[in-house]
Amino acid sequence: MSSAAQPYVFGEVLFDNFPNGEKVLGGAPFNVAWHLQALGDCPQFISRVGDDLPGREILQAMDDWGMNASGLQRDPQHPTGQVVVEIADNEPRYTIVPDSAYDFIAADSILPPGSGGILYHGTLALRNAVSRNALERLLEQDGIAIFLDVNLRPPWWQREEVHRCLARARWVKLNLDELRRLGFAEKNLERAIAEFQQRYALEQVILTRGENGALVRTADGQLHNVVPEPAEDFVDAVGAGDAFSAVYLHGLLAGWTIPATLAAAQRFASKVVGLRGATTTEKDFYRSFLSSLR
Repeated sequence: MSSAAQPYVFGEVLFDNFPNGEKVLGGAPFNVAWHLQALGDCPQFISRVGDDLPGREILQAMDDWGMNASGLQRDPQHPTGQVVVEIADNEPRYTIVPDSAYDFIAADSILPPGSGGILYHGTLALRNAVSRNALERLLEQDGIAIFLDVNLRPPWWQREEVHRCLARARWVKLNLDELRRLGFAEKNLERAIAEFQQRYALEQVILTRGENGALVRTADGQLHNVVPEPAEDFVDAVGAGDAFSAVYLHGLLAGWTIPATLAAAQRFASKVVGLRGATTTEKDFYRSFLSSLR
């Protein structure tokens, strides 16, 4: 891909509510868009918030961060998304509030994307037919390459919908548990990934494995692997996968090699686990990472 290609990010934006009362902006697509903005990629974020205080706070945060908010719809009937986060054994568990504004992204309010860009989306925002229809309209555009980030959050996913999305994607990122839940149970991991890739004719399968790192399998069967250094200041794992996705997208847009993209994405994910939540407004956090890429 060319660095001039436009990234589009479709899906949920919400507030993660932590046990100590802290409230942090979140939602996998929003986190990815936030990081992409800090990395200089100027994404078009497409979502929906309520006509309420949390919605206004999101608009203000996007404005302060310099993000393009033209794709953020306002909903007078449904509230801004909320998630209750519990931390158990250093891993987050999520209770996701239904019938949130992002479930009702309106197709007729979306400006058609230009050709030649990358459209990132996950699977949570597809739980409602209204937002699914909006995504379908987006996918009718010619020349859009799809990066699918599988987020299987029970009970908010349907196997048929996920398989339909997989069949249209060019790149797919998922974790080992999600690979197994989608029916690829072959004990030999390399064979399971190969079967998954061939089923959906994917250019790349990107499998994340937490502290064991990540690997990428290309269409010609090459495997690339990265193992992270231990995190220096671990706080929580919320948003680590989203951080990985953002930098991987950044590498695709910039035309990096797979090993360089994979290493940078893993390094950034390891950096984000030192945050409370998935994002930060500290620009030095991003400056230091970007400096490490030079």
